[in-house]
Amino acid sequence: MTFLLEQALAQPQGAPLATEAPVEHWQALAAADEHAPAFLPPTRGTVYGTLLNHRDALAAMADQMNAAPYKAPPRAPILYIKPRNTVVGHRMPVRVPADASELEMGATLGVVIGRTASHVAASEALDCVAGYTVVNDISVPHASVYRPSMRFKCRDGFCPMGPAVVARALVPTPDALDIVVAIDGHTVQRSSTAGLVRPVAQLIADVTEFMTLFPGDVLTVGVAAHAPRARAGQTVTITIDGVGRLQNTLIAEGAA
Repeated sequence: MTFLLEQALAQPQGAPLATEAPVEHWQALAAADEHAPAFLPPTRGTVYGTLLNHRDALAAMADQMNAAPYKAPPRAPILYIKPRNTVVGHRMPVRVPADASELEMGATLGVVIGRTASHVAASEALDCVAGYTVVNDISVPHASVYRPSMRFKCRDGFCPMGPAVVARALVPTPDALDIVVAIDGHTVQRSSTAGLVRPVAQLIADVTEFMTLFPGDVLTVGVAAHAPRARAGQTVTITIDGVGRLQNTLIAEGAA
């Protein structure tokens, strides 16, 4: 089974199926006014998050990593799963749980797998990629980095993604993409995939050394240090050059 793209794949709410169209078409629809439809998530595979794969995030944790019981930086990717209940699309609301006053916005690139990948060499890893999407890996603020509780990272709606999956061929330099986070229109964070510890191809190679990735799965490349925080009532926009612009508004749990 393969998942191949030539343009960009998206599914506005109300459309019966996800369809391919030029990137510009989806960008224009995604940027339309508030009366335009929301988007469904562009893929329904398993979403895997990667911890400490940004050099600045690794540096920020240096003291903890060098203390017992670890005493060294991680030698393999640290992964976790964002289950299906977390995944929502562009413009879909994200509920802030009653037990959290604010949430961390984890802007990251999502690598969408296009063919079954197992024991893939780094030199061939990008051949397994269908395309890329924007992901907001949301968390309740917490101190446990190596083993974060599911209740911090897996609440309903805690993984917005989209609006589209952009074909791999249209994103020739996935390791040099600027990522900008804005809250209510004000830029609060700038980062880049140029800061990855493991670039995209190496990350795929290292992960598939011990587990298989399937078409439609999403491997996020990691979040930069100092993820910004947002509260109910605020709108968060994440823009990744050449990939897209993902926007979601946070609402209080229980709000209509």
